[in-house]
Amino acid sequence: MASGADDIDFMIHGLFSYELFGHKVWITTTHVCVLIVMLVLIGFAFVINRKMKHATDVPDTLQNIAELIVEKLDGMVENVMGENSRKFKNYISTIFLFILFSNISGLFGLRPPTADYGTTLAMALITFTMITFCKFKYQKVKGVLQGLCDPWPFWAPINIIGDLAVPVSLSLRLFANVLSGTVIMALIYGLLAKIAIAWPAALHVYFDLFSGAIQTYVFCMLTMTYVNQAMDTE
Repeated sequence: MASGADDIDFMIHGLFSYELFGHKVWITTTHVCVLIVMLVLIGFAFVINRKMKHATDVPDTLQNIAELIVEKLDGMVENVMGENSRKFKNYISTIFLFILFSNISGLFGLRPPTADYGTTLAMALITFTMITFCKFKYQKVKGVLQGLCDPWPFWAPINIIGDLAVPVSLSLRLFANVLSGTVIMALIYGLLAKIAIAWPAALHVYFDLFSGAIQTYVFCMLTMTYVNQAMDTE
């Protein structure tokens, strides 16, 4: 076991560095994996866009796939957000596809970008910014202050902490679940390399595909719930 520990690879590597304002900045495997996921999604979107411009009444396989994805994502957002869904379909669909593709990238030998806290925190902060914007837009300053002082004024610090905890909980939940699967698979390949033949594929299906899809859905579901609450003026 001790000798095998030297072979454990968590796939966190600094590829190259450069100087920025006197500080050394590293480009890591996470940056590369994020770029790969983005290029795949952009390429897929470009192909689908070209295809839908020449859509036919009798759709082929690619058109069917595109329509199915859009229909399912739109339906998910509408079921949760109701009449508010029209404004957020694009955002929710985008983060859903990005997180899902990031989570399942482990099936293709990549280190999931969502196993890096910098990735999940960035998405959580974007969501938190949108939640805060919706609060001030729909509830106005008066409504926001009343919400902070509900049920009593001395509850304001607790409510503020609760609001600030939203991006932390969103980012940590996704990060921890994806990282745990990455660590377990690295330990299996490092410590059980001699017998890690074929059967780890079943674990990849669970950690990368099943658990990855669940965590994607949870992140998007919580995002929609928080945004809906922020837009509630009653």
